[in-house]
Amino acid sequence: MKTRLFDTAVQQLKYKVIKELIKAYDKGLNNEIFHDIPIRIMPGPEASLRCCVYKERAILQERLKLAMGGNKDNPNVVEVIDIACDECPVDGIFVTPACRGCITHRCAEVCPKNAITIKDKHAVVDKEKCIECGKCTQACPYNALVLQKRPCVNSCKAGAITVNASKKAEINNDKCVGCGACVYQCPFGAVADKSYILDALDILKNSENNTKYKVYAIIAPAIVAQFNYARIEQVITGMGKLGFFQVIETALGADKTLDVEADELGERGTLTTSCCPAFVKYIETNFPDLAKYISSTPSPMVMAGRLIKAMDSTAKVVFVGPCTAKKFEFKSDKAKDFIDCVLSFEELQAFLDAREIDVSTLEDTALNNASYYGRIFARSGGIVEGVTELAAKRGFEAKPVAMSGLDECKKQLMLLRAGRSPFNFFEGMACDGGCVNGALCLHHGPKSLTDVNKYGEKAKEVSVENTVKLYDLVGAKVKDETVEAAAAKDKPKK
Repeated sequence: MKTRLFDTAVQQLKYKVIKELIKAYDKGLNNEIFHDIPIRIMPGPEASLRCCVYKERAILQERLKLAMGGNKDNPNVVEVIDIACDECPVDGIFVTPACRGCITHRCAEVCPKNAITIKDKHAVVDKEKCIECGKCTQACPYNALVLQKRPCVNSCKAGAITVNASKKAEINNDKCVGCGACVYQCPFGAVADKSYILDALDILKNSENNTKYKVYAIIAPAIVAQFNYARIEQVITGMGKLGFFQVIETALGADKTLDVEADELGERGTLTTSCCPAFVKYIETNFPDLAKYISSTPSPMVMAGRLIKAMDSTAKVVFVGPCTAKKFEFKSDKAKDFIDCVLSFEELQAFLDAREIDVSTLEDTALNNASYYGRIFARSGGIVEGVTELAAKRGFEAKPVAMSGLDECKKQLMLLRAGRSPFNFFEGMACDGGCVNGALCLHHGPKSLTDVNKYGEKAKEVSVENTVKLYDLVGAKVKDETVEAAAAKDKPKK
């Protein structure tokens, strides 16, 4: 079996924990796993990552708890592993040896809080007064002042992470939008996402090989850029061997979402997309006055789940994607009746390897559920392309903007709030580049965008309308059959 490549060693650790947990599940879970799995992953006697092997194993025990669902009393899908969070500096503004003690004192002059004084020809920062605005770092001609932020704090564009009195990272659940940027950026893996792999395993096991009920997987289109050692069609075959009855493209739901959002834009005049749950929550939390513009259309994940549940009300649906935010969306009122569990691409890789399924050796299973536009939802600008075409066909003008990352979202939303935006359709993606760079991808980069475009071009359907007709036809047929069955049941017997 080929070596799996991840961006970081932290991802590799998460993968190992999930894989060992799945193996333990197959043998019958017991409390011994908290002793056995950490030793199996970190056998020692020498430490390889931390101060000692015992601390490494203690952290692995915490990772194992997150792999088993984490703290049930914490509604957030992202948690901080306190014992792993102890290596980052928290100095704020730091004066380096490059300070020359110049006589202009520009750093002190621009400080709005008079937090900088010059002592012995050297700048000194009063931490009590400093607000870390960074003006001094920009003013210094020697670049001698540096604003130090923890990677998790720096990555969180929602401002949800702070450092507590114990110098540990702390997440404000009211501000957190679940984008997972901190999960990917923390160099020590101290900020991590909960896993629902045990729920997925139970769903598959209790289906009794899809005889009691059928288990469907719906895969995010970003998957095409992930398993680069095999064809996507081979991955689909591998998922069948894991026990899924059928694999459906979330891009099919994206086509339906695009179709409805285009109509909604024509009716309402100004619209922000509902596809990215982290973007939606960012608006609701930081721009509540703009929440009136959020599309009421369900996300592609929910749309795909609705179709499956319409076809088979007893079915179980597992979404597989690159996103931490989907892990909280599937429990929301809009999604909970249509999605039963969410797994990440990282967890799918661990699942395949735990069951010793090398997808690169498998035959192909065709996957033709969506259009070009549905598939390119995976990248920033994909929704814009689709809504522009549909608006033109329906006789109105879309003036869209694609916002890649929360910084860009913030900029455009502020313009909308001020009444200065030239746009009427706002595609928001919390992750830079879109879902293809989601926090729980196996790897990230420009090549992923290219892969998504190529995947879109391979779509059997070019037109959104053709895919939507199929979606609506299936839904209408199921609805008619349900009505007929109910009528027959209520019909008096002779």
